[in-house]
Amino acid sequence: MTSALIPVFKPLLESEELMAAVASLENGWLGMGASVGQFEEEVSKFLELDGRHAVACSTGHAALHLALMVAGVGPGDEVITASFNNIADFQAILAVGAEPVLCDIHDDTLCIDLDEAEKLVGPRTKAIIGMDYACHFCDHERLAAFANKHGLRLIHDAAHSFGSRYKGRMAGSFADIAIFSFDPVKNITCIDGGMLIVRTEEELMALREMRLMGQGQPAQVMYQNRRAWTYDVKRLGFRYHLANLHAALGLAQMSKIERIRHTRQETFSFYRDRLKGISGLRVPDVDASDLLPFLFYVRVLNGRRDEFREYLTANGVDNGIHWQPGHWFTLLKDCRSGNLSRTDALGHQIVSLPFHSSMDRATQERVVEVVASFFH
Repeated sequence: MTSALIPVFKPLLESEELMAAVASLENGWLGMGASVGQFEEEVSKFLELDGRHAVACSTGHAALHLALMVAGVGPGDEVITASFNNIADFQAILAVGAEPVLCDIHDDTLCIDLDEAEKLVGPRTKAIIGMDYACHFCDHERLAAFANKHGLRLIHDAAHSFGSRYKGRMAGSFADIAIFSFDPVKNITCIDGGMLIVRTEEELMALREMRLMGQGQPAQVMYQNRRAWTYDVKRLGFRYHLANLHAALGLAQMSKIERIRHTRQETFSFYRDRLKGISGLRVPDVDASDLLPFLFYVRVLNGRRDEFREYLTANGVDNGIHWQPGHWFTLLKDCRSGNLSRTDALGHQIVSLPFHSSMDRATQERVVEVVASFFH
């Protein structure tokens, strides 16, 4: 029965990706090279960056780790973030020797509540992470003002919002530091990949070294599928570079980004319109016209979430939980935090439904039919 399940995520892999992979392998340059530079350029144009810089790396987690490092966060510092967040954000904070401070969320957007964050600022607070969730944006104007008021670095985790617009601006084009993920389930995939967007030439050069174990090999050399054999190492770094093969797949995905956008908007709107109004179920009721939606979640009320998930699976519809609250994990149970009551409630309700690029109408209908039948 498992093989017949409609999967939660399904990457859009077609002939373009296959040909890009073959061409990259036949080229024979398997490390960081020309395709990485081209991918950075393509993303920069797509995001309408104006003077900012894109730096590709191996994963979204690597991007978060490097973002905190370039922001100067280190041992003894604290970073405020929503407890309702991906484990990658918490692990990145811990990886630089800092401590996560866990904040509650807004009940409607599921993004960080800055009124609650205000209560958590302390003498060791160095940065704040604002994570967009699914179809929702953080209040980015308030985030910027909050960071400025308290003298904090601001990291925009835009892993869910690549390709979406916030008040006319492309996600990732306006924050202090922004990061993206291109892992297997994102709107576009590099198999695995990440990207940082930074404001200054100094941060750009630092990140180029840090992603390559601190080596000062010039990117303009490596982007010609060449290496510099003499270089200096001035800073701590990691093996976080993006490989040509992965970048080539990312370029193939970018070539169909508008089709990906259109089909995901269509599926999002179909789910929203067909599922809203069902008693015992909450759905995100937002306009998708400026979005490139990443996932579609529902909230199952009255303590029926586990029953609902079992029912979906038994009827051929796979489903997921994005995510468990951070403070539920043993690793983070002793972290400083505020009132997390909304996060606790959400953690027992949230379910991700199957949501794919180019999802056919029959599959959409089947998902809606099974979801609705549980409540009737």
